[in-house]
This record gives sequence, structure tokens and C-alpha cells, in this order.
Amino acid sequence: MIKEFIAEHERVTDAAGDAVRALERGDTAAARELADEMSRELATHWQGEEDGLFAVMRDDPEYTDYIDALIAEHRELAALLPALDLADPTDAHRFRVAADELHRHIAKEEDGLFPASLTALSGDESMEAWRAAHPQANEG
Repeated sequence: MIKEFIAEHERVTDAAGDAVRALERGDTAAARELADEMSRELATHWQGEEDGLFAVMRDDPEYTDYIDALIAEHRELAALLPALDLADPTDAHRFRVAADELHRHIAKEEDGLFPASLTALSGDESMEAWRAAHPQANEG
């Protein structure tokens, strides 16, 4: 499951980088399409994290505040991405800042929470929630 979360992170950060490069070229239509792709990928990714790994680990008081902060960051980015007018230089800048913040957010998960989960959990409950968020993965 952690491997799947990391693969999703890579897809999202690849799209974010491509969107930033599209903005640098002045191709706001491509940047918008990539931001929308990020939103779709993140929606299922966050559902899998929050309903699975986060829900199970949140029961441990050691991780509650850490997870609550990660969820708040999910909500902020979920609200921001579709609202941006990437043809507006101010919003284009906000997107670039959000892409940088996303890298820091992912580092908090991959370098902090994910390794902790490997010792704290069996993974069955978290994997079930990930599968529920990714029904297309169950078809193969």
C-alpha cells in the first residue's frame, strides 16, 4: 500500500512539474489540464490515505495532531486547485507556491508517517480503504 501511495505522489508531482513548465511557456490551457489531472489523482489518493492509513494511525495519540495537519493541507489544496485562474499571474504564482508546498507535504508523509506505519500497523485495514478509493485497481 505504501508503494501505491508513493507511486501516486510521483504521478501528482510529475503533473505539477509539467504544469509549472507549461506556465513558464505561457500555455495556460495545458497547465489547467494538468492541474485538473492533479485534482483527480489527489482526490482518490487522499480518500485512500484518510479512510485507511490515517484513520487507523489517528487512533494513536502520538500521531493525531500530525495527521490532522496533513488532512488540513489536503483540504487547502483541494479547494485551491480548481479555483485558480492560471491565466492570471497572481494565481499562476499561487499554483507554483502550492506545487512547492505539495513537495513538502509529501515529504512529511513519506519520511515521517509512512515509515512509522510500517512498524505500527499490519496494513490490512489501510489496504482495504485504499482499494475502496481505487476501484479500477480491483478490476485487474
